[in-house]
Amino acid sequence: MIEGWRWYGGYDRISLSEIAQTGAVSIVTALHEIPYGQIWPRETIAKTRAQLQGAGFAWTVVESLPVHEAIKRGEGNLTEFFANYRQSMANLAAEGIKVICYNFMPLLDWTRTDLTAPVARGGTCLRFSAAKMAAFELYMVQRPNAEEDYCEQVLAEAKRWFEAATQPDLDRLTQSIMAGLPGAYDRYDPNGLREALLPYEGLDRAALRQNHKRFLEEVVPAAEDLGLKLAVHPDDPPRDLLGLPRIVSDADDINWILSAVESPSNGLTLCSGSLGANPKNDVPAIAERFAGKVHFAHLRNVAKDPDGSFEEAAHLGGDTDMPALLGVLLREDARRRREGRADDEIVFRPDHGHELLTDADRGAHPGYPLIGRMRGLAELRGVIAGLTAAGAVTA
Repeated sequence: MIEGWRWYGGYDRISLSEIAQTGAVSIVTALHEIPYGQIWPRETIAKTRAQLQGAGFAWTVVESLPVHEAIKRGEGNLTEFFANYRQSMANLAAEGIKVICYNFMPLLDWTRTDLTAPVARGGTCLRFSAAKMAAFELYMVQRPNAEEDYCEQVLAEAKRWFEAATQPDLDRLTQSIMAGLPGAYDRYDPNGLREALLPYEGLDRAALRQNHKRFLEEVVPAAEDLGLKLAVHPDDPPRDLLGLPRIVSDADDINWILSAVESPSNGLTLCSGSLGANPKNDVPAIAERFAGKVHFAHLRNVAKDPDGSFEEAAHLGGDTDMPALLGVLLREDARRRREGRADDEIVFRPDHGHELLTDADRGAHPGYPLIGRMRGLAELRGVIAGLTAAGAVTA
């Protein structure tokens, strides 16, 4: 497995020279400045690749090449959007990219309600509070019928929180929920989000699935021709949100997507944190089932609450058995080497670390601190070394 690191380019407060000191050798990045639906020019890709190579890094995984919202909605004439996506893929392949991570979450990306929840022995983490999300939907966005998506306990807690909240509390909640949107894209206030939801009215699970299938039918053949692997990222959190369906939340969803268009290029980003936030998911078992289609891995851990809330745990803490998961991925890597597919070695990256020590002073992208992720990478590296030394992986 190859140690990677997420980097936000010109938007990142962490430098490539600092990342080099973590030991990571492969940068995972994207052209965040290019609006959704536009072609990624080859010359811009080449410039980024040269910058990374000059700093001593490989760049083989893009995270993410965004899917335009019109494609997710299945709205209008999509010919240009699909053509642009295929051209961007071709330009990336021409510059040595092997894997494209993407997601099919409508409107929002990963979503949290708290960006600086306290950790027991110091530092902070990302947290998703079901009650705060309910308060946001019910009282701030005022989404019709939002109460149907939450249990009585969460609704009561949401009402108590909202009634006690100050304006700074409400502003902080909005900012937290918007923080998952990458790069320089516009964020919404509650009124703006209410308006942004209107084009999605009537989009149910079946329709979103069919729109995803159409996307795969349009781009997977091109990926095969280009020698690229597409890797869908699971929903985060793995539940419907804001009345919008999410369709990459468990093993059945993943199986449907990978079967919708049968191809070695139609694969999975194994995100242990996203999948781990769903109580019914056994993440090592999911990894075992779909190991041959795992093209990229995000390794992090979460601790879940009974009401649907969760927070980012230490990489070796939380509810997912990380050594068991790493064992699955290491065995899959070994199998690929035995089959002469060493170029398919899985790039993984430590995901969503705690803010520790001086991380809080840096102002890095939420969830992507330097010290917290370096700790996570070191822990994962140690488990990998231990499993390998114990003979748990056949090379």
